Amino acid sequence: MAKEKLDIEKLPGVGAATAEKLLSAGYSDLLSIAVASPGELIDVTGLTETAARKIITAAREMLDMGFESGLDVLEKRESVIKLKTPSENLNRLLGGGFETGAITEVFGPYGSGKTQIGHVLAVAVQKQLPGSYAVFIDTENTFRPERIRQIAEAFGLDPDDVLSHVKVARAYNSDHQMLLAEKVEDLIKNEKIDVKLVVVDSLTAHFRAEFIGRGTLAERQQKLNKHMHTLARTADVYNLCVYVTNQVMAKPDVFFGDPTEAIGGNIVAHNSTFRIYLRRGKKDTRVAKLVDSPNLPDGEAIFRITEEGISDV
Repeated sequence: MAKEKLDIEKLPGVGAATAEKLLSAGYSDLLSIAVASPGELIDVTGLTETAARKIITAAREMLDMGFESGLDVLEKRESVIKLKTPSENLNRLLGGGFETGAITEVFGPYGSGKTQIGHVLAVAVQKQLPGSYAVFIDTENTFRPERIRQIAEAFGLDPDDVLSHVKVARAYNSDHQMLLAEKVEDLIKNEKIDVKLVVVDSLTAHFRAEFIGRGTLAERQQKLNKHMHTLARTADVYNLCVYVTNQVMAKPDVFFGDPTEAIGGNIVAHNSTFRIYLRRGKKDTRVAKLVDSPNLPDGEAIFRITEEGISDV
């Protein structure tokens, strides 16, 4: 902590008192300051906008945050991990599995299997990366330790060991949910644990319940945007997978095709790297449709939810 404070104090206009405020708010390194907005630093430190901009600019210059070549980006992409599920169909749809350094949004009606995939991933990540942790931000009281035990046994893992590597927090409102997303970084830094998966189930439930009517839409979208940016930054900086579930609503003006649409509009859609629409299929199956991806073609995967988790049909 002393070294981190020393690094921050190298920035122009940051003395011991300001450094202390920044550290206590989670800005513990140059990168976290470099990617912050002036408004965020003003809220934390009480500095003027000019001073906040000066600090951010200096942090960016010290980190050399300019352009890089496509080859550099390709080299960074080699550190991406694909988290695999027991369903090869689903893995193939996602180009090998759920990607770290990205947000994957899965939306669909009640009972389509969104939460089940979250539980499976919490176990699968530990099978694939022994010693790693999953963080579960539970907004609708959907996390079930019994289900984790069941899946862990099917994976041939010690259920108690698996459960001890899942950190769960119940979010009671949207502000609490946003705070918990910010606290993931504290878990990694302060508790020194290797978090490789963050599950938010569900992303929009609290925002939808608290912001009712068109008059509150702008504020809701603003908060949702900030929340998604926090998750995206955590995914990128710590190379972890963020899996978020989302609810759907019916569009009464659609007469042909599927009349459902994900909650959160463009804010959630643009902040998600991969988007999957889940629905029930024939004979107790589930159909996952990839509707958005930066590098993969649209496609569908059929799988079944079983006692052991999920499996191919």
